[in-house]
Amino acid sequence: MKREISNDAIAALCLELSMLLHAGVGMGDGLALMSQEGSAQHQEMLNDMANQVDLGQPLSAAMRDSGCFPAYVVGLVEVGEQAGKVEEALRSLSTYYEERSRMDRRVRSALLYPAVMLALMLVVITVLLVRVLPIFNDVYASLGGSLTGVAGGLLAIGRGLDAAMPVLLVLLALAVAFFILYSTLSGFRAKVSSLWKSRRGDKGVSRRLNTARVAQALAMGMASGLPMEEAVDLAGGLMSDVPAAQARCQDCRSKLDAGESISSAMRESGLLPAAQCRLLELGQRSGAGDSAMEKIARDLAEESEAALEDRISRVEPALVLVCSLLVGLILLSVMLPLMNIMAAIG
Repeated sequence: MKREISNDAIAALCLELSMLLHAGVGMGDGLALMSQEGSAQHQEMLNDMANQVDLGQPLSAAMRDSGCFPAYVVGLVEVGEQAGKVEEALRSLSTYYEERSRMDRRVRSALLYPAVMLALMLVVITVLLVRVLPIFNDVYASLGGSLTGVAGGLLAIGRGLDAAMPVLLVLLALAVAFFILYSTLSGFRAKVSSLWKSRRGDKGVSRRLNTARVAQALAMGMASGLPMEEAVDLAGGLMSDVPAAQARCQDCRSKLDAGESISSAMRESGLLPAAQCRLLELGQRSGAGDSAMEKIARDLAEESEAALEDRISRVEPALVLVCSLLVGLILLSVMLPLMNIMAAIG
């Protein structure tokens, strides 16, 4: 089975192909031209697709046979072919996957710095407990005393950590190996992400990010000429990696099939917030449903990014504060008694 291409590659390929179609270039000729001027890793795939299109196959079938495109891309292109809006479908796909790739990069960069900071703080505190406190204890012993109270408790913790250091080093090695595998192996990363999304992938900020993805998918489907029911189905297919979000799409579709209005179905199923549902309803009544959904998707994407940045901005000061308090507690617990002893000696 061939490996699916990245979101950036999907966005670039769809944009280039839509521009060629807009310029009047045939589908097969456009794919052949892209294979000649594109990256080496995609040349074989594009050549095979161009040959299939020249033999009479539709673009969606060529994409499906290549095994390199997600089912959602193939499905939306197929819908565009049926509606005579392939160019619009490709342009919508390009915009969506470009936004999704940008969001993924922002999430990774936002989480990397706090994770590194937390690791460094743990290292500093461990060194203080395991290496520094025993030195102070030796100083107290030479003066005829010993660490007691909070300092004594911290010293006991440090000795426990020192005794368990072989186990901690093994755990650290496993953690490093996990992060290396997660960063380098896409299959392993996909399994871990899928497991996390199935358990915690639709709560808190993640739910807001999922809602933004659903809105972008709905806007893309409507721009390609889909009725709302089919756009909801396609959005549900896109959210297959988050079962809770997919269930919301299915619930919305069932309510639409039962005859409820679009606004009511989306609000009751939790697919979109109430304010956005009202905006979409107004857009549908005025004949500008596509534009309204595009605005909703854009607003929700901005709000979800702001919520993520706000959450991260709270984590960093909290980590600094906790680390400062712990380091200060460790130092004060050993320095104050030492100062008393030195004052008594003086």
